[in-house]
This record gives sequence, structure tokens and C-alpha cells, in this order.
Amino acid sequence: MAKIRFDTHRCKGCGLCVLFCPTQNLRMSSDLNAQGQPYPEMVDEGTCTTCGLCFRMCPDAAIEVNPEELGKCQNVKCKKQN
Repeated sequence: MAKIRFDTHRCKGCGLCVLFCPTQNLRMSSDLNAQGQPYPEMVDEGTCTTCGLCFRMCPDAAIEVNPEELGKCQNVKCKKQN
């Protein structure tokens, strides 16, 4: 199972997840969802620390973090913000 799953249909394209990702591992897709909005995509799943900031910042509940992975962040930036 993926570390993070994006519900592209719920996303309104605000970009908060991208802004708050401490590893800068998210970007807005050049594709658009059914509402005509860009949605986030992961740059490299291997560098995702599963800190959960994207999940917590999303106002549309469009991000789901695998519960088995959540909180396993070893990145110093994550630890400062948690």
C-alpha cells in the first residue's frame, strides 16, 4: 500500500499540502481533476517521511496517510513541527 493516497476528486487545488511538505516532495499535477483543479502528486515516494503534515493541512480531507506509516518521520524538520 502507498504511504499517502490523494483523492483527486475531493481536492480543490489549494496547494497547502505542497506548501507545508517539509521535504518538498509534493507538487501540483499539470493534470486537472473533474472540477478543473490541479491536484497534488508525490515527486518520489521513497523520500516521503509520512510525517502527516499534508494530511493535517488539507481542508478538503483529500489526503489519506497509511496508518501503519503515519508518524514514522525521521526528518528533523518534521520533528520540529510535530
